[in-house]
Amino acid sequence: MASKNYTKDGDFRPIDLLAVAAAREVNNGDIVFAGTGLPMLAIMLAQKNGSEDSVCIYEAGSIDGRPISLPISVGDARCMYQASIASGLFDVFSQLQRGVVDLAFLGGAEIDKYGNVNTTGMGHYGLAPDKRLTGSGGNSDINGLAQKTVFIMVQEKRRFKENVDFITSPGWKIPKWPSGEMVHKKDVYNKAFRGGPSAVISNMGVFRFDEDGIMYLDTYHPGSSPEQIQENCGFELNVSRCKGETELPTYEEIDLLYKEIDPEGLFLG
Repeated sequence: MASKNYTKDGDFRPIDLLAVAAAREVNNGDIVFAGTGLPMLAIMLAQKNGSEDSVCIYEAGSIDGRPISLPISVGDARCMYQASIASGLFDVFSQLQRGVVDLAFLGGAEIDKYGNVNTTGMGHYGLAPDKRLTGSGGNSDINGLAQKTVFIMVQEKRRFKENVDFITSPGWKIPKWPSGEMVHKKDVYNKAFRGGPSAVISNMGVFRFDEDGIMYLDTYHPGSSPEQIQENCGFELNVSRCKGETELPTYEEIDLLYKEIDPEGLFLG
């Protein structure tokens, strides 16, 4: 087996590393639910680089499309190219309900140490929210019904919080109504339990969740350090399990991103 031809620092940009790190979360044969932007880059790169049998579901209604080049959004007609199904929201969310989706890529405004994500509002939402956000937009359904979820987020102390202001998408531990006691997600979901967040990829590192559903640092990106990441995290982060630096992109992966997947520079431009 040929050795990988890794890039050197300065030969790639942060967005390249994010796309590559996300693509490596896809196992060959996975059914992947992807949204606009980085998730599209990730699934298309995975399909061209070792996960050829993976199936992509785009939220707007296409299943197993093989776009020639990157669509500008999940509603772009290019998503439908060679698709097995070209339909609508009802059909693609039915696949989630059936439990066939292995992996979902999502984003969020806030996340806590249990993987609870907020895309709804900042402050006391039920009283007088300081700021309204975009809302769920499918985030809650996708996260709740996929076998595992990978969140792609910007690393900031105000985003990685001890407690999110509002739980749009439940993580591994959530407050049980009406007591508010934090319990494991499966104790609340019961038979509807499928899984939960498996990784968080930020512009500084990759995070995973331990046996108790608590986030820890898995790897740090070049130019970052565990100490810098802790400074940009609003809760005490376990760095003892950190493996070291995130695996660099290869020149082959960079070529695929810029020459085949997004030659127009829609997201990489």
